Amino acid sequence: MSAAGPPSFPPLVPFDEHNQRLEASTHPRDWVNPTPRTRYHLVVIGGGAAGLVTASVAAGLGANVALVEKALLGGDCLNVGCVPSKALIASARAAAVFRDASRFGIRVPEHVDVDFPAVMERMRRLRASISPHDSAERFRGLGVDVFLGNASFTATDRIDVDGRELRFRKAVIAAGARAADLDVPGFETAGCLTNETVFSLTARPRRFVVIGGGSIGCELAQCFARLGSEVTLVEAAASLLEREDSDASAIIQAALQRDGVRLLLRTMVTRIDRSGDERRISITTPAGSEQIPADEILVAVGRRPNVEGLGLESARVAWDAKTGVHVDDRLRTTNPKVFAAGDISTSQQFTHAADFMARIVVRNALFFGRARMSRLVIPRCTYTSPELAHVGLTATEAAAQRLAIRTDTVPLSQIDRSIISDTTDGFLRVHIKANSDRIVGMTIVAPNAGDLIAEAAVAKTHGLGLKHFATTIHPYPTVAEGYRKLGDRYNAGRLKPWVKSLFQQWFHWRQ
Repeated sequence: MSAAGPPSFPPLVPFDEHNQRLEASTHPRDWVNPTPRTRYHLVVIGGGAAGLVTASVAAGLGANVALVEKALLGGDCLNVGCVPSKALIASARAAAVFRDASRFGIRVPEHVDVDFPAVMERMRRLRASISPHDSAERFRGLGVDVFLGNASFTATDRIDVDGRELRFRKAVIAAGARAADLDVPGFETAGCLTNETVFSLTARPRRFVVIGGGSIGCELAQCFARLGSEVTLVEAAASLLEREDSDASAIIQAALQRDGVRLLLRTMVTRIDRSGDERRISITTPAGSEQIPADEILVAVGRRPNVEGLGLESARVAWDAKTGVHVDDRLRTTNPKVFAAGDISTSQQFTHAADFMARIVVRNALFFGRARMSRLVIPRCTYTSPELAHVGLTATEAAAQRLAIRTDTVPLSQIDRSIISDTTDGFLRVHIKANSDRIVGMTIVAPNAGDLIAEAAVAKTHGLGLKHFATTIHPYPTVAEGYRKLGDRYNAGRLKPWVKSLFQQWFHWRQ
């Protein structure tokens, strides 16, 4: 056996009791790597969502499995993604509730005092409390050989982990992705934050600039504004969340502005300068050029796959720096013994997508399965207030595929629960195939849209048409009643004039 050695990843800051617990679960300093077996049924590189699910499912089925992670088990989701960001968003929403209490007839002190260090400590505490789910000890208990160290292919069927050779029948690359750099002068020396470092803050930045108007940028811009920072969001495109319907992204844009975020759209960053603790961002806008002062800058301009240092050439695995490891629809690489899953091999970079990709890999790698990535129905959600969730195709994507659709929208202003809650900015929108009730796509803008979209995902996955919503009883009053309204509208649309005429004659005869 060999000791894993001191951690090689960036230090957890601050190294308080919560981060000590996190490290003890996800990369214990006293961990001793096991003696490799003669050959493994499956070796998994990467201990994020895709790697952990692959390893646990395969081991649970009786396979000999090795799992290799060089940093923290749990990957982005636990450590620098879903878990910490949603913990901060929960605190920010609580602050917003107090500030908006007067709308509900509740008088509270005019000034809401946000204790930013306490907010961040709460996040670290909750993250540490979840970390045992992804811990090295837990996976060892599941029968997985856990290796903490750097993995690199040395042949088409072998991997080196810090000098120890792991031979395999099949391998899975699940090394994830990281925040993309900003290609402008001064970025390297400006000390910008990414999702990998922003959760190490202990003091609230007074002036917080976010570069990038995607999901991460929008979520954290609104979050920090609600927590008391002066936030500016810079986006090169003409709108936020450019992939979404324009009226949906417009609702999110208005919500951010109500929370005090200054939005600069159609704006390019040309340079970043730093003097001491202050940064100055040079930008060009349709109105001209200016400089924005900032105490902290968050760069959220996309992600890049972690393909470096894996020895992919030795494994005869094709890849490129932009899209990552090349896979077919069954998640096989150009080496028939090697599969890939998660952020390193797809643009669908969500924890839930990585989870189901892992299940495909286990079936196809170990059991001659024929499961396909293209058959997955993958919803997505941006966790702003309100949330914006989508599944399937947008109208623009359907048009690009020359797919004829019919679209119907129920505004939240027509749903009693939304009126009662005074949250009427939003809608439920469905696209169905023309002359059919088959769901092509759905968009929801509403509080808890991420929960609401699940009903549409179930329907689309299992081929349940829109008419099924009309015959399903939804509790009243809930926002989910919007599904029933959409179903009722579909059924009403099927009532042709000649059928209605027959009904009229029937009732006339029955008088």
